Amino acid sequence: MSVSVVTGGAGFLGSHLCDKLLGEGHRVICLDNLLTGSLDNIRHLEGNANFRFINHNVTEHIDLPGHVNYVFHFASPASPIDYLELPIQTLKVGALGTHKALGLAKAKKAVFLLASTSEVYGDPLEHPQKETYWGNVNPIGPRGVYDEAKRFAEAMTMAYHRAHGVDTKIVRIFNTYGPRMRAQDGRAVPEFINQALRGEPVTVFGDGKQTRSFCFVSDLIAGIYLLATSRETGPINIGNPRELTVLNIARKIIALIGGASEIVFKPLPVDDPKIRRPDITQARARLGWAPKADLEQGLPATIRHFRERMNGMKSGE
Repeated sequence: MSVSVVTGGAGFLGSHLCDKLLGEGHRVICLDNLLTGSLDNIRHLEGNANFRFINHNVTEHIDLPGHVNYVFHFASPASPIDYLELPIQTLKVGALGTHKALGLAKAKKAVFLLASTSEVYGDPLEHPQKETYWGNVNPIGPRGVYDEAKRFAEAMTMAYHRAHGVDTKIVRIFNTYGPRMRAQDGRAVPEFINQALRGEPVTVFGDGKQTRSFCFVSDLIAGIYLLATSRETGPINIGNPRELTVLNIARKIIALIGGASEIVFKPLPVDDPKIRRPDITQARARLGWAPKADLEQGLPATIRHFRERMNGMKSGE
């Protein structure tokens, strides 16, 4: 049985990855210090003999007995609110955390997969973004702590690949949504859903004409698993190339919820990307991957999750 370590395994993406790995017959060790993750995301795995949770800060040395086949490094604050409130922690997990996770992979002769991000492209001057694009990042802006932490993590990953022969993979994750996102994490989809469910005005930054491409979480995790079990090194973009304006997404969510929320506009945050769409040519050709769920399928499932959670909070569950 393959043994997989998932750093940040109690987070939104990490918890879905744990589910996928268990479903594929892996034994999973989840490492998370719960800074932005939640035990609620993995509570359904309690009692699973093939799952183990360890409360651990991955910026510290990782010492695990026995063999390990895969190390998935997903630990990091990942929303604008998180990395603006936790700038030092974001930089440390990108640097020290990546170093410690790579050290574990090297010691165990395990495959290492880095969860990188489309944010390495910054506010792109190329559209759509190919893996060969080097990016347009402001290293000293407020978003730079996340962008540069991930760019450094990619550089360290490739250094371990070249210098130590570690079997490494880099996935560049584009905007993803789905159940288990935090309600107040500042990203567009959960923010719009929760505001509309409460009947509040839906807040759109700028004029709403900036674009995003949203991938449903099950599609993203399927692509990541294909990359991990392939011979590819990457980086490889995983995301949905369907591009919509933020204003259009807000209107879709309001219509699906059926409320009367109006849309209000606020100033655009500093260095907020104006366009974002992945070129997934490499994912299609090298992994045979393409997204299956569109917004018309994914948004209702996500809205249902947030509605159930909101109703549970109201009833005191």
